Amino acid sequence: MADEDETKEYRWESGYEKTWEAIKEDDDGLLESNVADLVARAKRKRAALKATGAIQLGMMRHLFVVVDASACMFLQDLKPTRFLCVLKLLEVFVHEFFDLNPISQLGILTTKMKRSEQITVLAGNQKKHIEALQQLKDLSCEGEPSLQNSLERAMNGLKNMPAHSSREILVLFGSLTTCDPGDIQKTIKSLKDNNIRVSIIGLAAEVRICREIAKKTGGTYNVLIDDYHLKELILNQVQPPAVVGSMEASLVKMGFPGGTPIVNDGTSDSSADHAPAYCLCHIESETSSLMGPNGYNCPQCGSRYCELPVECKQCGLTLVSAPHLARSYHHLFPIKPFIERVQDRETTHCFACAKPFVEAETNVYECETCNQIVCLDCDLFIREILHTCPGCASDPVTAQMKTN
Repeated sequence: MADEDETKEYRWESGYEKTWEAIKEDDDGLLESNVADLVARAKRKRAALKATGAIQLGMMRHLFVVVDASACMFLQDLKPTRFLCVLKLLEVFVHEFFDLNPISQLGILTTKMKRSEQITVLAGNQKKHIEALQQLKDLSCEGEPSLQNSLERAMNGLKNMPAHSSREILVLFGSLTTCDPGDIQKTIKSLKDNNIRVSIIGLAAEVRICREIAKKTGGTYNVLIDDYHLKELILNQVQPPAVVGSMEASLVKMGFPGGTPIVNDGTSDSSADHAPAYCLCHIESETSSLMGPNGYNCPQCGSRYCELPVECKQCGLTLVSAPHLARSYHHLFPIKPFIERVQDRETTHCFACAKPFVEAETNVYECETCNQIVCLDCDLFIREILHTCPGCASDPVTAQMKTN
């Protein structure tokens, strides 16, 4: 893989391509069939990337997002500015991240004036992160960024995380330079020793040190083409990374705090266990106040929290709800890739959406467990969103085999 990256040509170094020859008119002089063929080809490419095998993904993630807030982020090649465009896309990213990784934690850093500043700590509250991103819109972008200071600060917050969780850093870097106080190679070595994966998205042009950091830590490095491509690159980080090597099975102790009990008259029970108390999520905040009876009590030490998931500050127990855990289950046991077959005349309809197969759709996809046939759109939907084969789920025999 490393050899491929080194020998890969840049676009301006490759030969002359007549890209317009890919678009051809049909017999009626229309382009619709050709455009539909290009769209289908792009979908097949996505399906091929998704069907690389049943790869075990990380279930618990700890991710720091580093946003460049230097003077170059005021440029208007992305509308209205680079900085505002990145903040808007990060709001979407935070929502999608916690939707797919409900028991993971995320933190936000910015870098400007040769320093790094922490905006939010590692936490599982998406509202808190989105509010922080919205407040950053009034931040003045100035000075130069410091890649080393940002990585060092993120590494200090990640290196003590448990081994069964993934440690990641995502850098949105708009500058072509970085002002660092020391040898960044030592920082790269520390990141690698602590199993921290660094992925970088460049907003201007390729920077050699960024590619080197991503390559040595096992991350990815991409440079955007436009704002649509930037959104695609950012949302690609929502999917959990594949587990590196053979991770040993380990039991993780978790607590499932119950909500406030409701008595027969429809009111909350005001017993001693649910008496008003300070929420440990906001106890250090200046605006902290007594909570009412609503909240979640740690089953181990009794500390009160206003939301889940969270790590108990008193005893260190990870507090989650059963739906959070269920939504992360498919990362441990991903669905097997469907087998691509040539469509035959006997199969006329897709099992999942019940739509008839069109003539342009020459290939169909078969589940090797239940042998049901689905179309390309349903194959992508099952793999990206549903994470469960509808044929296996509707058949009691295969459903029982899957649970066993």
